Amino acid sequence: MRLRDLAAVLAVPSPDLPDVEVRGVTHNAAWVEPGFAYVAIRGARFDGHSFLDEVAERGAVAVLGEGLPEGLASPLPYLTVRSARAALADAAAALTGHPSRKLKVVGVTGTDGKTTTSWLTRHLLRAAGLETGLLSTVGYELPDGVLRHFPAHFTTPEAPQVQATLAGIVAAGARAVVLEASSHALALDRVRGVDWDVAVWTHLSSEHLDFHGTVENYFAEKRKLVERARHAVLNADDPWTERLTGLAPSETTYSAEGRAADWRATNIEERATGLHFRVLSPLGEFVAHLPMIGRFNVANALAGMGAAVHLGATVPGLVEGLASFRGVPGRMELVPGGEDDPRVIVDFAHTPPSLEKALSTLRATTTGRLWVLIGSAGGPRDPSKRAPLGEVATRLADHAVFTEEDHRDTPLADILREMERGAREAGRANFTSIGDRREAIRHVIREARAGDTVLLAGKGPEDTLERDGETLPWDEVAEARAALEARR
Repeated sequence: MRLRDLAAVLAVPSPDLPDVEVRGVTHNAAWVEPGFAYVAIRGARFDGHSFLDEVAERGAVAVLGEGLPEGLASPLPYLTVRSARAALADAAAALTGHPSRKLKVVGVTGTDGKTTTSWLTRHLLRAAGLETGLLSTVGYELPDGVLRHFPAHFTTPEAPQVQATLAGIVAAGARAVVLEASSHALALDRVRGVDWDVAVWTHLSSEHLDFHGTVENYFAEKRKLVERARHAVLNADDPWTERLTGLAPSETTYSAEGRAADWRATNIEERATGLHFRVLSPLGEFVAHLPMIGRFNVANALAGMGAAVHLGATVPGLVEGLASFRGVPGRMELVPGGEDDPRVIVDFAHTPPSLEKALSTLRATTTGRLWVLIGSAGGPRDPSKRAPLGEVATRLADHAVFTEEDHRDTPLADILREMERGAREAGRANFTSIGDRREAIRHVIREARAGDTVLLAGKGPEDTLERDGETLPWDEVAEARAALEARR
């Protein structure tokens, strides 16, 4: 794309721009390549305008920003835009040819259930014969079904990476994609420029208040997905849903708790083989089997079915798709063990509500003692949830082990102390604190007996552990397997 054409896309006057080709766009000076446009974003710690000379040396052809700081001259053509982040997203979409317009796009948002619902929906669409890609917090998939991870420096994909991934999904022959939309992605315009066909709303509870400030702000960002979609699939069991009704041109509702809705589940049973329930839907009634742990996954299944049917799925495909779904890595993932081993589950639960759901679910299917290992993130990330995590863990498990979970530059002792305080103030003493996560996993699996259940919570599928300024490789399932082997 020529620079003048890009300026036209961004609605920026361009009478004196050079006639040069723009090959890509980024906001990170270290990622600039020859022919790139550089977006100078003013952040909390850095102003992107500080790197103009560096990006010029790297071969950038233009700079986009909200205005040059006083006294600073740009060595490159400078395009003034109203919002730097919006310009980054719009430029990325234009430079990749607006790939989402060539796909049926399902977006999934909410506090809990986003990832499972995204994977389930992708699976149901594939079962319906629709070649479908996936972009989630766990990674991304082309229609070949191989899970891929972004490079380490793309911890949270920005708009250029989102658009490039969508373009790759199109090139691989997909006709649809399921995209997990976090509140950060919506607030920071990382998914701006995505053409949404369906928005799925799972559930809202207090989270990420260090970034959003209030629950109302958090809700407002997530609501954007419903506002931008052509069709919405809404959870009738979530109190926030009444404020979402009517925002999309069309909508469908679902309930796993007996409320009036288009999609409902009744006769829910948790068996050794998974979840069994009857579905009442606009397509009629049918019996479903989902081989997953956790009654709450019935709601995720209803949400996925509501989205898949809107894109053409039929009842036989839904029934077959649910029965063949094998879950999400790191989401209630069972770690294989022997007859004399405890049952070990790896799950991403890291908020008090999600931990309560996970432990309540496992308690219902555990014949022996229930153990939980849990930590809490460091830095500025919502420290108010640390004490409640300690309370939930010790109230619902027979024994809790408090440990590290990406404590970054926050003293680990401070985090553990807060979790211990939450337990003690609730009158509980059934906990142990072990700072090193590997040591903590080996301890809890060694102490558990056959017939017990051990929940390793908080890390799930994440492949790094942030400790004291270091980012270390991490594999929770591998650590559990090694601990089981050491136990034997």
